[in-house]
Amino acid sequence: MLAFNHSASNWPTFSLLGIPGLEAAHIWISIPFCLLYTLALVGNALLLLLVRAEQNLHAPQFYFLAVLALTDLGLSLSTMPSVLAVFWLDVHRIGLDACLTQMFFIHTLSSVESGVLVAMAFDRLVAVCAPLNYTRILTRHTVAWLSGAALVRGATLLAPLPFVLRTFPFCGATGLSHSYCYYPDVLNLACGDVTVSSAYELAFVLCTFAADAVFILASYVKILGTLLKLGPPGRTWKALHTCACHLCTVCVFYLPLLSLAVLHRYTHHTSPVLYSTMSDAYLLVTPLLNPLVYSLKSQQIQAALRKRFGVQRVAAGE
Repeated sequence: MLAFNHSASNWPTFSLLGIPGLEAAHIWISIPFCLLYTLALVGNALLLLLVRAEQNLHAPQFYFLAVLALTDLGLSLSTMPSVLAVFWLDVHRIGLDACLTQMFFIHTLSSVESGVLVAMAFDRLVAVCAPLNYTRILTRHTVAWLSGAALVRGATLLAPLPFVLRTFPFCGATGLSHSYCYYPDVLNLACGDVTVSSAYELAFVLCTFAADAVFILASYVKILGTLLKLGPPGRTWKALHTCACHLCTVCVFYLPLLSLAVLHRYTHHTSPVLYSTMSDAYLLVTPLLNPLVYSLKSQQIQAALRKRFGVQRVAAGE
């Protein structure tokens, strides 16, 4: 997908950044990066196979988990070529078309993942607050519709951005702040008036990530209010435990995303090392931790692992 060495036309090429000050150690840093990418790909592929193969995982909660795993696979594959090219092969140049293509997939899949987390919050909301209507509301059709809506929303809202960026001239510095193409990063290098593009970026964030975070927060406020009415603390804790995996996944996704957005918008004099670290945490650690969280916290996933591979229980206290 990415053509790193040459530009096919007169369009500019950009310089991807590794870890400033550690250029001599990039070849060694590439080893744990390769390992982390491999674990993320294997872990998410394993979740997909388990959900497909195990009958007891054929439920809306795990269908959404499969969509989340598929999205994480896409995110890992979108960033892996450029990240490994920088650290492993010491190739830092990327053409405009390749950069915009990578940028489109990264931001679209991030938006899709946020939308899937909303769908999973809705699943938990119905399961806790309206359990008698759960099977009637959360059908396979509903799961497919919510997942498709997340994909269509992300792709539709992101589609104009690569074309808009192609209309700008790029002059002066062409060095990016990450080892992959990130929209605010590329936009900062454009010459001319980028006010409209910046406003669209802000609107996109508000309509996707911000709106999704508000819905997830409201869902858990409603869930908590319902659980507090259940009576004995034991029942409340047991019901809340069913939401633990989703809550952990939400934190894993939104905390690095929010930190990266704040760094780009409000801290222009921050160390480049911090930029690089946060960007790696956002797009490398998140796909790695999601399958790990569900393997540690979900009893159904643990049972499926034991059945398929003879894996012993790893959750504390079991």
